[in-house]
Amino acid sequence: MDEQKIPRPLVAIIPIVVLIALLSVSLALFGSDSLSGGSQIALLLGTAVCVLISTVFYRVPWKSFEQQMSKTMSNIFVTLLILLSVGMLAGSWMISGVVPTLIYYGVQILSPRFFLVTACIICSLVSLLSGSSWTTIATLGVALLGVGDALGVSQAWTAGAIISGAYFGDKMSPLSDTTILASSTTRVDIFEHIRYMMHTTVPALLLSLIIFFVAGLGHNTDESLHIEQYTTGLASSFHISLWTLLVPLLTGVLIARRVPSLIVLFVSSIMAGILALVLQPHVLCAIADDTTLSTAALTKGLAITFYGATAVDTGFPALNELVSTGGMAGMLNTIWLIICAMCFGAAMVASGMIVSITRCIIRFVRSRFSTVASTVCTGIFLNLTTGDQFISIVLTADMFKDVYDKQGYEPRLLSRTTEDAATVTSVLVPWNTCGMTQATVLGVPTLTYLPYCFFNLLCPCMTLLIAALGWRIKRRQADTDT
Repeated sequence: MDEQKIPRPLVAIIPIVVLIALLSVSLALFGSDSLSGGSQIALLLGTAVCVLISTVFYRVPWKSFEQQMSKTMSNIFVTLLILLSVGMLAGSWMISGVVPTLIYYGVQILSPRFFLVTACIICSLVSLLSGSSWTTIATLGVALLGVGDALGVSQAWTAGAIISGAYFGDKMSPLSDTTILASSTTRVDIFEHIRYMMHTTVPALLLSLIIFFVAGLGHNTDESLHIEQYTTGLASSFHISLWTLLVPLLTGVLIARRVPSLIVLFVSSIMAGILALVLQPHVLCAIADDTTLSTAALTKGLAITFYGATAVDTGFPALNELVSTGGMAGMLNTIWLIICAMCFGAAMVASGMIVSITRCIIRFVRSRFSTVASTVCTGIFLNLTTGDQFISIVLTADMFKDVYDKQGYEPRLLSRTTEDAATVTSVLVPWNTCGMTQATVLGVPTLTYLPYCFFNLLCPCMTLLIAALGWRIKRRQADTDT
């Protein structure tokens, strides 16, 4: 891009200020319903301000914005398909009895006092094996949220434990797309990248587990919901059977064989749909509003389960809300929001405003700590502005390659810092693809679970602490080792 067309930082920050102001107004007016349209309008207006400033004052051609938007949209196409598959999976796993069975036995096995730490560990292991935080949260995460409800644990705390564990595994797994992206962008061997991340990631997880453990010990069991109500309601509404666990078992086999996430989600949904036809025909007929148990009724009920909203009357209002699903249609607001967020991010990139602001940040790089701190700030800033963790990872790595190289730091320091900043904080931004997706899947607003995602909050802090101490951070030149 022509250097003369790059806006000054004070100008480049204007669309961001406008966006934050509009999102605040949307939240104040619509509350949790702001994701149904208000936030999308705010993002589009923020995009319009960016385009207006760039075209009028810096003569950036409209074609540049079109090209960047097309490129950005093509990059997230598979993500949108995954979101639809997640909606399909959520509906099929619920109506087939997979999630109800996990909840039914989970509430009888797990202790309220150790539930949070257990949930975090389970999600860590599953995500580590699968390499996908999204798949982990959409499957086991939903079930664990139901178990937490039955045990009387706050949804915010449960969501925080689930997300903390899922993002640890995602960050440390060699199968993770973000791990592969961060290491390949910085040209670091993936296993070297993972080993180096352990210095910041493992302490962050251990501290998170301690917090969840202590918080669980303070849980007042007298305030717990009656577990008997949940088990009775589930048993009367669904055919609870251990056969339903074949679906998550076979899903785990697909994950172990490194089948792509999109295929895993789709195949798992189909398996759950077949199981619903066998074990839950009465539920499917109720969804179709047809009690004849005919082929047409079962087909209609299964189709609605995949694409639409479903509700099952268990006799308990709290449980009814838990077992209701939105199917693929339930993900449309999220997809709409992602598209609008990508438009804003593409406009900020095409206009050169992203480059302008990050260059301003890089100017403060003077020492080891300021280098790492600037990288962390840039990663978080890009999550806020571009709305996508993949864009944030690539841009952060690209912008700081030369900086780390000139100062003689190893590329693995950049790859680790990029993940500590961009990967784990994406889920904490309400309009980021990760934040929107997990809030939709779990049914817990991003700003509600944010304070309890201790792993995600601690990772950037831990990488700053390690940088300040200089532990295991070396420069390539022998005479300038730190």
